[in-house]
Order: sequence, then structure tokens, then C-alpha cells
Amino acid sequence: MYEDLARRCLDGEVRAVARFVSLLEDGDRRAYNAMSAFASTMGKAQILGITGPPGSGKSTLTDKLIGYFRGQEKKVAVIAVDPSSPFSGGAILGDRLRMQGHAVDPGVYIRSLASRGQLGGLSKATAFAVRVLEAAGYDIVIIETVGVGQSEIDIVKVADTVVLVSVPGLGDDIQVIKAGIMEIGDIFVVNKADRDGADRVVREIRAMLETQAALKRGKSPSAGPDTLALRSAELLHHGQTGAAPSSQIEQIEAEELPPVMKTVAETGEGVPELGARILSRFEGDRLSGALESRRLSSIKAQLKDIAAWQLLDLFADSGGDGRLDSLAEAVHSRSMDIYGAAKKLTATLVKGEQA
Repeated sequence: MYEDLARRCLDGEVRAVARFVSLLEDGDRRAYNAMSAFASTMGKAQILGITGPPGSGKSTLTDKLIGYFRGQEKKVAVIAVDPSSPFSGGAILGDRLRMQGHAVDPGVYIRSLASRGQLGGLSKATAFAVRVLEAAGYDIVIIETVGVGQSEIDIVKVADTVVLVSVPGLGDDIQVIKAGIMEIGDIFVVNKADRDGADRVVREIRAMLETQAALKRGKSPSAGPDTLALRSAELLHHGQTGAAPSSQIEQIEAEELPPVMKTVAETGEGVPELGARILSRFEGDRLSGALESRRLSSIKAQLKDIAAWQLLDLFADSGGDGRLDSLAEAVHSRSMDIYGAAKKLTATLVKGEQA
């Protein structure tokens, strides 16, 4: 069954794709094992991540980008990671409902995946679902994450290009300028740019990027997430108009900063320019070799995650709860320290011993 389903996915059969992704989302191990059929198709699609805080208009922007990419004769698949229902655990489907204008287009596939409580903005099955869609012949696979904050950056493990969407008026003057999430953006978008304060958000993001680049070039030993945020805030509070001090600008003149673009997704304003920039960046990365380097790093990060999941599966299969209970009791009774107990538990998993 699974091998036949995988073959039908390779033939581009939409029903087979939907069924296979559902099996992955349900954690069916036989479906995961059947993923080996897609090994030769890996790397054929452009994987685009769209992320940002809740309310930034990611779904509307994604909807408009689908239209742009279809105009470029690209087959487009979208994975919209929605919040999980507290009752069924399934996706709430809010993002998918905003893209119904493309539902009858045979060159577009839209699928909602539940976040399943994952704090990184993606569900466990997302990366695997991407590979299925890639194998089915889609040219661009868009991953729209659930609304994220300052540390939910799993999208960088999967996407070739990450678009970080912000919006003015969310109550915090520098709400998007968060150490961590700022590091993952390849293209920055200020959406709903017809609102008051849009230009100010653009200046703040540019100031942050300039400062970040200056710190990297200077390799300051004190540079880090907190220092980065503090230095950028100082630039803003001292009346800077979006530019870093001249000494920092001189340091980063030769360094290309990520673009900061404005869009009004509701009307489509700025979307063609954004779509063109996304495609040109991907092509530039491909020609320079940066794309393959990034994909290799992504594979390494995913391998670590998958190995951790497999260890947890092994733990469950070997009756690990009993072993866990006995070790927890030993730690609670102070006859063993928790680090030593964890080492014993890990050794049990690695050796495949029964509890």
C-alpha cells in the first residue's frame, strides 16, 4: 500500500499526496519508512518560508504570492501551519480559508497542518510533507508558519528563503526586532504599509540589520542576543532616523544587507516586487553555492531532530516508562543525581535494553 501510494505521489496524483501527508501527520511509521522513494527528488523545489507575529497578514500575503508565482508558470504548494484545536488536535484551518480563491486551480495545492503544540512554528510532519510535495512536482513549496515570537525559528531548518513579515501598530515600537528571529530573515516585509507608522518600522528594522552586520564584522566579544537588542534600541532612542552611526556604516558598506520591503497584501501593492525579489534571491543563492551550503546545514539540523524523535520512539517501544519511573524514584529519594539518572536512561535507549 505505502509503496504504491508513494509511486502515485511521484506521478503527481493529488489524492495520493493528501493521503500520504495525512499518514505522516498521524505519525504512521510505515509512511515515514516509505519516504525513501522520494530521495532522488529532494532539492528540486524552492522552499519558501513565511513567518512573523500573529496578525501580520501572512495568510493574505501568501495568497497574493500564489497568484504571482502562478503568473510565472510555477506550480505552487502551500503548507499552512495552523494552531491546533484543543479538542481534536487538528488544524483550525483559519489560514487555509483565506486562500480559497485558488482552490480550483490544478497548479495549486493547499494543505493545513496542525502545529501539534510545537513551539517552533512548525509541526513535526512539516519537513516530511515538504518532501512529498517536492516529489509530486511542485516548483515552489510555501510554508506559512503559525504566528511566532522571538525564539520560534524552526522554519530556518526547512526553507531555502525565509520572509519575515512585520506590521505597524502591534503595540510595541520594535515588536519584530527580536534577537533570534531577526537572525533568520532573508527578506523583511512590512505588511499593511498603508497604516501609520509603517515607515518607522522599516527604519527600525534597517537600523537593527545595520547594527547586527557591524557587530558581526567587528566580532565584538560582548556581541550577543542581548547586546544586539540593546545596541539597536540605543540607536533608536538617540534619535537615529534608521541609519547606524557613520563608523558602523563604513564597516558594512561592502556587505549586502537583507532587503526591507513594504506591501499592502489586501490590495496586492508591493507583492509583484516581493515575488520577483524572492525568485531572484533564490537564483542568486543557487549560482553562488550559498543554496547548497544552506541545504546541507538544514539537513544536519533535521537529522538531529529526527534522531531525537527516533530515540523517543525507541523509549516507548522498549517499555521505557517503567525504567523512567524507577530512575525518577531514585532521584526523588536522593540516591542518584538527575544527570546520572539521565545518562543511565540514555544508555538504556542506545543499547536497546528492555526496561
